[in-house]
Amino acid sequence: MNLSEIINGLNDKQCQSVTLNNDKNALILAGAGSGKTRVLTHRIAYLITQKNIHTDAILAVTFTNKAAAEMRKRLSILLRRPIQSMWVGTFHGLAHRLLRTHYEKAGLTSSFQILDAQDQFRIVKRLMKDNNIDELKFPIRKVQWFINTQKDKGIRTQDIEPSYNYFAKKSLEVFELYEAHCQANDLIDFAELLIRSYELLKNNTDLLNHYQARFEHILVDEFQDTNTVQYKWIKLLFNGSNKVFCVGDDDQSIYGWRGAKIENITKLCTDFMPIETIRLEQNYRSTGNILNASNALIAHNTDRMSKSLWTDAGDGESINVYEARTETDEADYVISGIQKLITDGASPSDCAILYRSNAQSRIFEEVLIKHNIPYIIYGGLRFFERAEIKDALGYLRLIENSADNVAFERVVNFPTRGIGNATVEKIRTFAQNNHTSLFQAAMQMSSTLPTRATNALNGFTNLIEQMTNDTKHLDLSEKVANLLNTSGLMAHYSNDKTDKAGSKRENLEELITAAQQYNHEQDSEINEVVGFISLASLDSSGDTNAPINQNVELMTVHSAKGLEFPYVFLVGMEEDLFPSRQSKDEPHLIDEERRLCYVGMTRAMKKLSLSYAIKRFLHGQSLYAYPSRFLDEIPSKYLNKLKAKFGATIQNYNNDHTFNQNITLKSDGQLSIGASVKHAKFGLGTVLNFEGQGDSARVQIKFKQAGTKWLISSYANLEFI
Repeated sequence: MNLSEIINGLNDKQCQSVTLNNDKNALILAGAGSGKTRVLTHRIAYLITQKNIHTDAILAVTFTNKAAAEMRKRLSILLRRPIQSMWVGTFHGLAHRLLRTHYEKAGLTSSFQILDAQDQFRIVKRLMKDNNIDELKFPIRKVQWFINTQKDKGIRTQDIEPSYNYFAKKSLEVFELYEAHCQANDLIDFAELLIRSYELLKNNTDLLNHYQARFEHILVDEFQDTNTVQYKWIKLLFNGSNKVFCVGDDDQSIYGWRGAKIENITKLCTDFMPIETIRLEQNYRSTGNILNASNALIAHNTDRMSKSLWTDAGDGESINVYEARTETDEADYVISGIQKLITDGASPSDCAILYRSNAQSRIFEEVLIKHNIPYIIYGGLRFFERAEIKDALGYLRLIENSADNVAFERVVNFPTRGIGNATVEKIRTFAQNNHTSLFQAAMQMSSTLPTRATNALNGFTNLIEQMTNDTKHLDLSEKVANLLNTSGLMAHYSNDKTDKAGSKRENLEELITAAQQYNHEQDSEINEVVGFISLASLDSSGDTNAPINQNVELMTVHSAKGLEFPYVFLVGMEEDLFPSRQSKDEPHLIDEERRLCYVGMTRAMKKLSLSYAIKRFLHGQSLYAYPSRFLDEIPSKYLNKLKAKFGATIQNYNNDHTFNQNITLKSDGQLSIGASVKHAKFGLGTVLNFEGQGDSARVQIKFKQAGTKWLISSYANLEFI
C-alpha cells in the first residue's frame, strides 16, 4: 500500500494527523462528525505500511466493543489482511488479556471468572445479609456504586480513611468483605480488571519494561472518557521513547457521573511533552445551522479547548423550537412531525427522539402506538445480559470449572429440580467451613440431607459431571448445543407460557451461532471456552443494543453518543429536566449538561427539532416549567420558534415570547395569555395558560388576592378588562 492510498479522501487536517512524524506525541481534538475513527485507523495503517512499525508494536485502545470491532474491520480492509493478534480493543478487554497472560503475577489462577454488574450486586446483597447490614439504611446499589467508584479512582480499601460519614464507613466495611470474598473465590469485576492490570504492571518492573519497549505506539480513542485508572494505565505504559496518539473531544465529555475525568484531556499537554495538538473541525454530518447553533451553545463553557465546527454542505433548515402546553402536546407535535417525514418518504429509522431521562419515553411510546408507528427503545438489555443467555453460560462456566460458585448458584435449581434456598444455604455454610467450592460441598454433604434433597443434589452433580464428560472433545458450538438440551434449558424455554413469541428459545439458538462465530485468535493466550465466556462477560459491560431497522428510535441523550440520524427531536428542554435539577447549583455539572445538550444536537444530520412543555406530569406530580437556559444560549437567527395555537394548530411566535393564542369567553371577547380579567369571586387576575378544547377547556389565572387557579372557561364568567 502506498501513501496516496492511505491519505486518499482525507482533508488537510486529517492528512496532517495521519502523517504526523512518528517521533511525536499527538492530541487530535476531533469534533463531532469530523471523521475521528477514520483518522485513527488510517494513522495505524500509515505507521505499519509507511514507517515499518510491526503490528505487535501497536496498542490501540477504545471504549466500546462496537468501536473496537469497527476499528479491526477497517484496519483489515486497509491493510488487506487479518489483524486478529494485534492489541486492539477496549480498556477492559486489553486489561483482561494482560491478566490472563500473567495471571500468577496478578495473584490469580488461570480459571479466574469475571463478574458482571448483576453478579456483583447479588454478592454484595448476600454479604450484607450475612453480616446483618440493613439494606434499607444502606441501599445495595449505592454500596455497589461506592465500591466501583473507589476502584475507578485507583483506591484500595486500605487507602480509605475511616470516615465520620456513617454511610461511607459502613460501605467500606462491605467493600472489605467483598474484596475478601472475590479474592477467595478467584473473581474479578469490571473495575477490578483495570486496577488489577495497572497494579500488575506497576508492581512488576520487568513486565512493565517489556510492554513499554513492545508498544512503540499507543493510540487512544475517546480520550475525554478516560477515568483516573485508565489515565494512569496509559501514563504507566509511556516511557518517553514510545509515543501516544490520543483522539478526543472535551466538548463531548458527558460521563463524569461514572468516573470520566475531563481534565485528563488537558493533562495530556503536560504529562506527554512534547505534544502536538491538531483540531479536526470540518464536520461531515450536520448542516450549517445545526453546527452554528451547537457552536454557540458550547461556547458558554469557558474552560474548554476551543474549536468551531463547520461544513461546506450549506446552512440547511432552521432549527424548530416548539413550546408545548403539556407533555402530551409535545408528544403529539413530535409524532405528527415524524408522520409527515414518513409520508414524504423517510424511513422510521431515520428519526430519533432523544430525552434526558428514561421516564420521559412513556408518553411518546403511547402516541407512537396510537398511530401504529413502529419504534424501539435503544439501549435495552444486551444479548449477553438476557436471563436465558446467562443461564446457559452458567452451565458452560460450571462445566469448564466446577469451582465457579457464581455459576453454581445460578443454575443449581434452574430449571427447577427441588433444591430450595434452605439447601443452598446449608451447602454455602459447609463450603465456607471446609474451604471448598459449592460444587464439592454439594457432593460431599448430600448424604447428610433429607432423602428428597439428597436425590435432587445428586441428580444435579451427576448431570454436571455427565455434561463435562460428554462435551470434553466437542468444539465450542457443539458444547453449547449439547448443554442447552442436556440441562433442560431448551425444553424449559420451549414450554415457557410467558414467551409466546419464542424469543427466548431463539436467543438460545443464537448463542450457538455466537459460539460458531467466535474468533479465538484474538484470545489465543487462553482456551476457547474461557475466551468465549470472558467475551460474553466483557460484552455486557459496554455497548447497548444495535439499532433495529425500520423503527423510530427512542433513547437518552447519553445513549445517542456516537450515533447519527437524519431527523432528531430533542425533547424536554426545560429547567430542572435538561439541565437536570441535580446540576443546577454546581457550575461543573451545568457545563457537563451543556456538553450533553451539544452531543444531542450534533446527532442531527438534516433536521433538528427542540421542544419543551410549560406543564409536565413527571414522577407522579404536575410541574410548571421554565424553558431550558440552553435555548436562550442559541442565537435566534438559527431558530424557528413555534407554539401551539389553543386547541388547534401550530404557529410562529415572536422572539419576545408574546403569544397569539385565543380563547372565546362568555363576554364574546377575545383573550390572550397575559391579558387581564375579572372574576366575580376571585377578583382581578392575569391569564397564564390554556388547556383542553370545547366545553372542557380550562384557563389558568393568577389572581392578585386568591392566587393561581384553573377554571373551566365556559363556566368562569370572566370579564374581559
